Amino acid sequence: MMIFLTALVVFTLVVFLLTALTGAPYVPTQRKEIQQAFDELRPIGMHDTVLDIGSGDGVILSEVADRGAQAVGYELNFYLVWISRWRLRKYGDRVRVSLKNLWSSPFPDDVTLVYTFGESRDIAKMYRKVEQEATRLGRPLELLSYGFAVPGIECVRQHRAHFLYQVTPLHLKEP
Repeated sequence: MMIFLTALVVFTLVVFLLTALTGAPYVPTQRKEIQQAFDELRPIGMHDTVLDIGSGDGVILSEVADRGAQAVGYELNFYLVWISRWRLRKYGDRVRVSLKNLWSSPFPDDVTLVYTFGESRDIAKMYRKVEQEATRLGRPLELLSYGFAVPGIECVRQHRAHFLYQVTPLHLKEP
């Protein structure tokens, strides 16, 4: 039994380490900060579909669903996908959590806002991914970044550590 528990702990640590190396590490977000961002910076409602990149334990998805919007989570760590699905089951089909890699997965066609806790090494690349998806969808998208500003891109609004960007499709940008 002890060998099994040791193997399980090691396996879990490896999963979390690999997830941190390929994306942002798992850092739980405080619900109060999310509520303030959605109250002060970008109110959301029933006409929104919010994609949370690196959805972790689902706290963002829960807040989004509580506000009447559709919530979609992409997560690399299957433990966190399982935990999120279990925690968010009361929302039914308003919340979807998938084991997906942002870089190789298209956004849902009805997405209006992309939420991320990126990190400094990936935030510019993440902005470009949102820009590519806005181009694919043929309409602007909004990006709400927690913790990091996108270098060289002016945010539309900022509230504490949250930065809101309007992302225009590439074919609609002025030369």
